[in-house]
Amino acid sequence: MYIEQLYTNCLAEAAYYIESEGEAVIIDPLRETEPYLALAEKRNSKIKYVLETHFHADFVSGHIDLAQKANATIVYGSKAEPNYDVHLANDGEILTIGKIKIKVLHTPGHTPESVCYLLIDENGNNHSIFTGDTLFVGDVGRPDLAVKSDLSQEDLAGLLYDSLQKNILPLADNVIVYPAHGPGSACGKNIGKETFSTIGEQKANNYALQPQSKANFIEAVTSGLSPAPQYFFHDAAINKAGYENIDEVISKNLNLLSVDEFDALSKNPDTLILDTRTPDEFEVGFIPNSINIGLNGQFGPWVGALINPKAALILVCTEGKESESVLRLARVGYENVKGILKNGINAWKNAGKSLESVTSIEPNEFVKDIQNFSHVIDVRKPGEWNSGVLEAAQLITLDEIEKNASQLSPENTYHVHCAGGYRSMIAASLLKKKGIKNVINIKGGMAKIKEAGAKIVELQTV
Repeated sequence: MYIEQLYTNCLAEAAYYIESEGEAVIIDPLRETEPYLALAEKRNSKIKYVLETHFHADFVSGHIDLAQKANATIVYGSKAEPNYDVHLANDGEILTIGKIKIKVLHTPGHTPESVCYLLIDENGNNHSIFTGDTLFVGDVGRPDLAVKSDLSQEDLAGLLYDSLQKNILPLADNVIVYPAHGPGSACGKNIGKETFSTIGEQKANNYALQPQSKANFIEAVTSGLSPAPQYFFHDAAINKAGYENIDEVISKNLNLLSVDEFDALSKNPDTLILDTRTPDEFEVGFIPNSINIGLNGQFGPWVGALINPKAALILVCTEGKESESVLRLARVGYENVKGILKNGINAWKNAGKSLESVTSIEPNEFVKDIQNFSHVIDVRKPGEWNSGVLEAAQLITLDEIEKNASQLSPENTYHVHCAGGYRSMIAASLLKKKGIKNVINIKGGMAKIKEAGAKIVELQTV
């Protein structure tokens, strides 16, 4: 038996490869198929099943393309109703892979169709459970993401309680827990930093697995839920309905544009310029009205949080990163790319077109003169604010910055920071696009600000 977790940091997503006696299964694959096909070929195995834990909301799964290329069977729980051919597995149904078995456990709650997959090893022992978004390290799946369901989030939270009581808590402490997501995913409220655990560790440390009434569980799971990112329901609907082949999507979206063609498209008010270069590249020169979301960070989730899934996009990329940009957009269901600037920002500069820039300041310089900076914006998440904030900072999460730009004065100079510098450049680009031109990015974010000796205060004293 062989198990491999294929973890993608920028999406905080885990897919799994399981193999026995030359047969393999893939659980919750990403949109691109090559990594899974290559792994099976390397290990001289044939992919027999592609298992889906539910209709994913935060990425478009690669299950359809992968199953077609591998001649494998897609499996969902029997409560799923996809618009394509799959095997709908009953609760308790056993799938055989070589000398091991996988037991399908219906675990509604995160979504009505959610299932977990219990791996039974060659000796008949429960070895591990692949929990999808039902159970995370330190958390459980949010219960407000069902596609076209009449169930309220409280109804789903109640179902999740029952699922955990029936199928998770009775498992032995040594059973390994392999969830679909790690820290940073918006599919939970506060997922722990590890990407796998054990049932025993979760019984000891996960708030959702502590002895409690159903009513208390529902309150705990539904309280403090931030609004779901706008693309979540878009992606879940795609995963339910089916989609265009990923190879065709990439081919269609890799449309290289001349400077004049790009310029013409940029003047369309319905077209958005997305610059996927790093913050350091972006700040020294970018096309006016561009939004910077760099490939070097959590690109897909921030695209999903900040850009309408139906938006027509034109891209500015680091040269050689065009295909990666298109693929990573397609991973989260963004396929309406009208073109990419050929030869990147250098082509724009060489054509004599105008550029804007963002001024950045070193943390030491910022802290040294902090008393003269009266307008500081902290774009971190609320959970990050709990570890301390700058005394005079305005607390506006990145996903709320565009909506709150109208409350800011174009006459003021705003210093913007996040935790490490990635999100603050996104915020600076959004503010500039909204007409707030005097924006200064604080390099290195709160981590470096603390190192520079700034006075940090508890959130409640602000």
